[in-house]
Amino acid sequence: MSLTDLRAYVALLEERDQLIRVRRPVSTYLEMAEIADRLVKSGGPAVLFEQPVDRDGRSMSVPVVMNLFGTRERMAMALGVATLDDIGERIRALLDVKLGGGLLSLMSNLPKLREVAALPPKRVRAAPAQQVVARGAEVDLTKLPVLTTWPKDGGPFVTLPLVITRDPEKGDVNVGMYRMQVLDSRSTAMHWQRHKTGARHLAAARRLGEPLEVAVAIGGDPALIYAATAPLPPVPGLSEYSLTGFLRGRSLEVVKGVSVDLDVPAHAEIVLEGYVDPSEESVVEGPFGDHTGFYTLPDLYPRFHVTALTSRADPLYPATVVGRPPMEDAYLIEASERIFLEPARFILPEIADYHMPPAGIAHNLVNVRIRKSYPGQAYKVANGLLGLGQMMFAKVILVADAPDADPRDHLGFWRHVLARAVPGRDSQFAKGPVDVLDHSSRAFSYGSKIILDGTSKTPEERGAPAGSPDAAFEPNPERSAAELPAHAEILAQHQVAGGFWFITTRKERPGQGRHLGEWAARQGAARGVRIIAVLDELCDPRDFEDCVWTLLNNIDPERDVQVIASAHGDPVFAMDGTPKLSAEGFTRDWPEKLVMPAEVKRRVDELWPELF
Repeated sequence: MSLTDLRAYVALLEERDQLIRVRRPVSTYLEMAEIADRLVKSGGPAVLFEQPVDRDGRSMSVPVVMNLFGTRERMAMALGVATLDDIGERIRALLDVKLGGGLLSLMSNLPKLREVAALPPKRVRAAPAQQVVARGAEVDLTKLPVLTTWPKDGGPFVTLPLVITRDPEKGDVNVGMYRMQVLDSRSTAMHWQRHKTGARHLAAARRLGEPLEVAVAIGGDPALIYAATAPLPPVPGLSEYSLTGFLRGRSLEVVKGVSVDLDVPAHAEIVLEGYVDPSEESVVEGPFGDHTGFYTLPDLYPRFHVTALTSRADPLYPATVVGRPPMEDAYLIEASERIFLEPARFILPEIADYHMPPAGIAHNLVNVRIRKSYPGQAYKVANGLLGLGQMMFAKVILVADAPDADPRDHLGFWRHVLARAVPGRDSQFAKGPVDVLDHSSRAFSYGSKIILDGTSKTPEERGAPAGSPDAAFEPNPERSAAELPAHAEILAQHQVAGGFWFITTRKERPGQGRHLGEWAARQGAARGVRIIAVLDELCDPRDFEDCVWTLLNNIDPERDVQVIASAHGDPVFAMDGTPKLSAEGFTRDWPEKLVMPAEVKRRVDELWPELF
């Protein structure tokens, strides 16, 4: 089946028993998000809501489809491959271009050159995306089934938009995925963070003193939906349209907008056209329950004015919900891992493999396995990765070199690294840009990182005579709270085997997290522990994924990670993963974790037997 559009993909999912239809009314206000969240966390199918209703129970005519990419299998199906690793193989072959060897060698490159030639989009005269056209006052965004996914969101948000802009100075086209809060019937906020290409295009329009034309496609080729999330390098002529062409092996069809001078996907379900005026005052956007699993607090962003809305005669509305991992976006991230592994190896050839576990929400944790041949190579690779595109946002990088260290085994990789990384000796702090959604950084979009070297050590790295072995590390076994020392401020605690001691507390005073970490290090129970992490009361210290997710979100490593000697004289990392207070010098508000109201969960519990 040729996947040129969303409905072809939906049909394929249904054919392969990967989609269910919900025929009873379901609300776009929280209910759909709760259902989709349960499905993705259980590895369940995609879901098509045939009768969406708004918050007030009014029927809406456009069906909603969710959880389209919520498993590795479906992500591979969306890109037309058997497994995501197959894409890496194609890119490896494409990069292996033979430049010498005479005519026969050059002729062997022809298949690769045909792939490159298929990259540019193909303009068509008429398109399904323009079967229905509304202009000016005819536009009404409130008729679209835009979801509200978390209870404290500032309003309904478009969560899978393909936002199309062109640099007014250089002419480069960008298709990015930036959330859009619906403000009224004809405008939305545009969440262009300072590091994003859309923000750079708007800055160029501001220099020229002119509005920036914008088009937003909803739906279309699922490979294009993925491509809009991909961290493309700034290569002239390379765009999300051309990446889609490469993934499909054929040009993506586009059509000129009805009111803007931009090419839009011909097979989109819905297209919004309009402009952003850089001379206008920004609007308040948010809060929003974000992919971090916390609310992004309100901030100022530009307003997008919609001047035309085109669609198919019977459109579908694709949506996603982001939040506490694992969520659907984890599989979009994994697709990018596989696609960009080969380009990363092209620059850092000693990389054997890497993975960004869901608990790290893409930019908080990177597991890297390398082929090591000299001292300091772990830091060379980790710092090299920090210089590659959006990898600059990485907060914690773990490096190993043993062939059996699997970066995709989240707990296993941590255990492997901690067994070989002596705190202080085998760790390094760095400073740099962080994601603007990082609420724990010392300043907005600026913070620190930490690298843990879990590779086998050379004599130079051990600082010992040649051939002298490392001191043996005997990791702690699993220990429950009953086996651990009590403290008045500890609510719950647990030691996960392999070097972890997780402690939860209710933060009430400055320095509380740091002091509890120091106290724990002085206890006999710290034997065999490498990381003591103090966390908030909403964490379950028996849940490794929950603890690591919270910890990574809540630390600026250089500020919140200290290396101290344990009661046994061994160094240990004491990490303060508690919320930070103004009395600790933290000047921004600390966001809440995302929690769905009990009433919504109860309604979905009641609906569940009827839905499935």
